[in-house]
Amino acid sequence: MKRIALSLLFFGLLFHLKAQNPSGGFPFQNPSLPIEERVNDLVSRMTLQEKADQLLYTAPAIPRLNVPEYNWWNEALHGVARAGYATVFPQSITIANTWDETLMLNVANAISDEARAKYHEFQRRGKRGIYQGLTFWSPNINIFRDPRWGRGHETYGEDPYLTGRMGMQFVKGLQGDDPKYLKTVATAKHYAVHSGPESTRHSFNAIVSESDLRETYLPAFRTLIVDGGAWSVMGAYNQYKGFPCTANPILYGILRNEWGFKGYIVSDCWAVSDYWQFQKYTKDAAEAAALAVKAGTDLECGVDYKQLMAAIERGLLKESDIDVAVKRVFTARFKLGMFDPDNMVPYAQIPFFVNCSDYNNGLSRLAAQKSIVLLKNSDNLLPLDKNIKSVAVIGPNADNFESLIGNYNGIPKDPVTVLEGIKGKLSPDTRIIYAEGSDLAEGVHNLTVIPSRYLQTSDGHQGAVGEYYNNREMNGDPLFTRIDDQINFYWENLVPRADMPDDDFGIKWTTWLTAPESGTFYIGGWGSSGYEIKLDGKSIIKYRGEHHAFHTEYAAELSAGQKYKIEIFYKNYAR
Repeated sequence: MKRIALSLLFFGLLFHLKAQNPSGGFPFQNPSLPIEERVNDLVSRMTLQEKADQLLYTAPAIPRLNVPEYNWWNEALHGVARAGYATVFPQSITIANTWDETLMLNVANAISDEARAKYHEFQRRGKRGIYQGLTFWSPNINIFRDPRWGRGHETYGEDPYLTGRMGMQFVKGLQGDDPKYLKTVATAKHYAVHSGPESTRHSFNAIVSESDLRETYLPAFRTLIVDGGAWSVMGAYNQYKGFPCTANPILYGILRNEWGFKGYIVSDCWAVSDYWQFQKYTKDAAEAAALAVKAGTDLECGVDYKQLMAAIERGLLKESDIDVAVKRVFTARFKLGMFDPDNMVPYAQIPFFVNCSDYNNGLSRLAAQKSIVLLKNSDNLLPLDKNIKSVAVIGPNADNFESLIGNYNGIPKDPVTVLEGIKGKLSPDTRIIYAEGSDLAEGVHNLTVIPSRYLQTSDGHQGAVGEYYNNREMNGDPLFTRIDDQINFYWENLVPRADMPDDDFGIKWTTWLTAPESGTFYIGGWGSSGYEIKLDGKSIIKYRGEHHAFHTEYAAELSAGQKYKIEIFYKNYAR
């Protein structure tokens, strides 16, 4: 009887566990358990090194626990950025002109639709790199007080109330309204008192009164966290009252203790390095990392958290400090449904065709229309009479694609410049005169794709010889070679051909340019990865590749009818 009882008890226990977790595995893999319980179980199974590694924005996989790698860096300031074609909405400073909260909510909801669709497509392709996740470092709710700050256009302006209201709707649209799952994560940035000359943003110490702090710089953050439920906050580069913002008492004192913030805090990129590189606040990276974690910065965009183990060995940090941060970042991943089957996560069902859909394009047009502020309508010139005889369109941005997309942007499928829009609006009989009028800025010119009629291969064919390699260093033989009519590409699927690795390939183009006339020509490029341009064997441009597209140019004196050899080396980097 004893033997039978033991067997029944063991069978009963097994049955009970299977009923709770039909898929088997660890408790953290059981979707029916509370998220807190699942997070605690997962973290309890991780080594100290594994936990420390998860606090970097490039969080590695933990194969033995079936935890996939995750890159926390993504952008969605006014549309999903740097991840293929996407609907581009008006910049924040522009849409703020509408004072229309419902419009802002609808725009943010459309952005998060596209974000979810892109994320699941990347997952199906096994891609988990930068700009492929669900944690977005938007919106920017700093108060735009200083025109010397180069990122004021990312904000909603100088009004704390308007910033809070628009920012809150952005957060709600990005994060969704499901009671269990977050659609994406919105990040309120840059906390706090951050707006000033760009050149000193890594080092200045903001000194403001308590009333200015509470009445100007913090209200929008409070609205987004308390009323909007933002799940992430990004700390600023600068200091506030002598403490780096990402190691500042206001992280716990105000964010967590006063406002009850439950999410995670991430540093601005390489802000922790500023402690010892620019602010002389700590002597090295290990000390900086320890201070940031203890102050409440859970996740680092940068490299200093690679020294967390060294900080523990030096007694600057305890494992329990690491545990707090790790649990916060994993709570976000669980709330995003990253450890649950897609059929349980409602947002996983959003189809890929929402990207650049007619509805989203129409919404973008509506937002642009509502954002326009007409200061003066001289002689009732507007709206333009379709049968007007002639119109002059003047300005360096009138026919410039780059001016349409701003920064932290995606690529629209069918962009319409001001000049194209006016041509489409007016009668075919209207005479339209166009001139750039001036350069974009000193030393910065509008560059257009070199017409193919000026390009020729060594054997006389029109275009450029492209050698496509399956490695960015272009070692070995090319995977394939072809003649490209122009060097002007945007690969929606990240690669020129399906059999190429989309985070490690290289292309070399070789062509001869025949100068149409004598004079100064500005030769350049615009790309989001590393590239080098050579003119007659001389390297004239070398861009190492950052995390955004970059405009470069070189002034060359060319003679009419003469041929010049141009070589372009493109290196696609993993992010």
